[in-house]
Amino acid sequence: MHHPQAASRNGAAQAAPDILARLRARSPRIHCITNAVAQNFTANVLLAAGCIPSMTLSPEEIGAFVAGAQGLLVNLGTFDAERREATKIAVDAVVRAKLPWVLDPVFVDRAPPRAAFARELIGRGPAAVRLNHAEFSALGGGSMTRENAIGYARAKRTVVALSGETDLITDGARVAAVANGHALMAKVTAMGCAGSALVTACLAVEPDAFRAAAAALVIIGVAGELAAEKSTGPGSFAVAIIDALHDLDGPKLVARAKVD
Repeated sequence: MHHPQAASRNGAAQAAPDILARLRARSPRIHCITNAVAQNFTANVLLAAGCIPSMTLSPEEIGAFVAGAQGLLVNLGTFDAERREATKIAVDAVVRAKLPWVLDPVFVDRAPPRAAFARELIGRGPAAVRLNHAEFSALGGGSMTRENAIGYARAKRTVVALSGETDLITDGARVAAVANGHALMAKVTAMGCAGSALVTACLAVEPDAFRAAAAALVIIGVAGELAAEKSTGPGSFAVAIIDALHDLDGPKLVARAKVD
């Protein structure tokens, strides 16, 4: 019987600073199809991490933008006709170019058509799917348990990155739990969307999708903890986390990583 392996704390903690260093050395371009309220914050998070964001939705140019990028984020938060058309073109382009892409199926638990479209997209082979417990259940994963997450990741041949008080990451063979972060992160619009963009960025420089996803969630979580130490509320926190990402270094990541 196959038993998934738990990722070692030291391995996961050491991967994060190495991947962050590669982000800053290579400055990958990440194309984001994301919801309207998330675009500005997501772009700033990517810039702070050392990446180059692009956001066009134009059907005439999005294929070329994606083909010239190093990764694609598809976020379904604003599920309008423009973004749906852009998503189809972008996913075709990223699959042809054999580039990594991430699906963030926002609010699929609230509307069946959105969930159906997300299931179609999962069939196109995203490197990772980042979602919460309700979204996981809506996509057919069942109730959120460690075993169901592992089984879903294995069946869909993708990395599942489940957000929560402790984030769970699995590729069906390995499992990691990341406990970094702060409660203020839930008080800032687009924080989760930006986190998914950071997962995409890490995939652009790290071919192991499991390691990339775990590293991204450690990076954003540690930045959130550092930002909270300098914040008085959600407004100052939204600015502080971008500064924290920009100033983040390897020793801080290793010292603060909470990975089981």
